[in-house]
Amino acid sequence: MAIEYPHALETSLSGLDWDDWLSRMDELADADGYAELLGDRHAAIFIENRPTLLVSFENYDTIRAISPEFQPIGWQLARALGWSHLCLACKGDTWFRENRVYGYFDRLVDDGFFEEFDQVIFYGAGSCGYAAAAFSVAAPGARVLTVQPQATLDPRISEWDHRFAYMRRTDFTTRYGFAPDMLDAASEAFVLYDPEIEMDAMHSALFTRPNVTRFRMRFMGNRLERGLIRINILLRILAQLSAGKLNERSLAQLYRARRTDVPYLKQTLSRLEDDGRLYLTARLAQYVLGRSPGPRFRRSLRAAYERAEELGVPMPPRDDE
Repeated sequence: MAIEYPHALETSLSGLDWDDWLSRMDELADADGYAELLGDRHAAIFIENRPTLLVSFENYDTIRAISPEFQPIGWQLARALGWSHLCLACKGDTWFRENRVYGYFDRLVDDGFFEEFDQVIFYGAGSCGYAAAAFSVAAPGARVLTVQPQATLDPRISEWDHRFAYMRRTDFTTRYGFAPDMLDAASEAFVLYDPEIEMDAMHSALFTRPNVTRFRMRFMGNRLERGLIRINILLRILAQLSAGKLNERSLAQLYRARRTDVPYLKQTLSRLEDDGRLYLTARLAQYVLGRSPGPRFRRSLRAAYERAEELGVPMPPRDDE
């Protein structure tokens, strides 16, 4: 009998350090799963449920920041969709470049673990998105969803990315090294990114492959995964990926949810103001104010009309008074 996800999700793990958290995870997995240490900074947590397997790569610190119950994001997604879940967790940003992790995936391949499932989906964001793409090669035919992934941190390829200088000595040339190449075995893969973040856009370009769809999510910012959760579309994206219905059109339809997301709207407003787009600034502010009060947008609207009057440029009809 598979573990009951509702029982696991009723348990809060907040306040636990890395070791205690893993011990508690092992207890929750019970007889139908496990939590296994993979060196000092990595662990694998498996819960068996249904023939679809979600393999998520997650950072312990991000889990603590996002989940009030301090539970892997994949637990919530897998429970909602009725899937089995394998969580690869890391303590700190490691990009999962660790021999024990390689060995763990070697063992899964040798045991035919992935062949026991009708479908396998890999998911991760940021450094974990890199890992989701890189290790997906262990399950040929898998579907992959990555959010803001890095392709590699090998300085010979990505010396332009100055954000992770502390990883320059880490080897990205050996096994599971260059993430885009590892996607060749996937049935399809999706890379979601904000093109306004130059480094993310450059990494995204390295993922250009026939089986990879790159989708731009402009003005969602550095924490794109949190934005997808905030506008409540991450689960729906994964569900459509599983059903084979995810494509640029369906992503664009789902992404319409951003139109009521205040952080997105503020980011867009700031960009319009910075670019001096007075007409569009007014239109956006009017759109938001027509649905809810917003001092930030009302100030911007008034400032746009005042500046336009000084410059003598046309503006939309004023309806804020």
